[in-house]
Amino acid sequence: MRARPTETAVRRLPRRGLHAFVALFALAVFCLAPAPLRAAPQTYTGEAPVDSQSEDDRLEALKIALANVIIDQTGDAGVLSRSDVAAQLAKASRYVLQFRYKQNPGAADTGAPKLTLVAEFDAAAVDKMLQGLDLQSAGLGGAPIDATPTDVMVWVGGIRSADDYARVIGYFAKSNLVKATQPKQARGDGMLVKLSLATDLKHFLDAVAIERQLSVVNGAPPVDGIDATLALGP
Repeated sequence: MRARPTETAVRRLPRRGLHAFVALFALAVFCLAPAPLRAAPQTYTGEAPVDSQSEDDRLEALKIALANVIIDQTGDAGVLSRSDVAAQLAKASRYVLQFRYKQNPGAADTGAPKLTLVAEFDAAAVDKMLQGLDLQSAGLGGAPIDATPTDVMVWVGGIRSADDYARVIGYFAKSNLVKATQPKQARGDGMLVKLSLATDLKHFLDAVAIERQLSVVNGAPPVDGIDATLALGP
């Protein structure tokens, strides 16, 4: 005949079962709890015109977009002429988090590229890159050089055909430093253009000299109503 459990033993059995149940329930709640959300990385936005969505055009546009970010962060277009900066621009795809394309309204009328690539670059990675190049970035506690947006009148020479005209207008349309372009008059092989700049004239001319699609003939010509003279290259 089996012995009956004592009163004390009978009381302990439910407690052990309750403890096991509580432990299992806590484990289940822990496993089902949502993981903490990670903050999205901060980004720098850069843009560049493109003729198509091909890989080659995209890679070149990413370089230009990153170059515009570097100019925005350092306030100095002149840094793009440095070989170490150029080496990082060649690796622009390493810094991009995502990109998209947007249409350029009226591009067919001006000869400008039909699309603009909009790229989001990892701000922390770009800041680290700039720090490694001994360049000051807004993300590292510095601030871009103060450059007041301004309107200027420039004379562009070397325009001998409709294709040349389209090249000049397309160049201004591509520039991240030009907000608006208004041709004013044409004479001989040149034309007078009003540019609404996102920066001052000096930084714009620095960028023109680096990109070498137009040459800077005179950054302060002694001619009333003309702030700079440029020329279209071959």
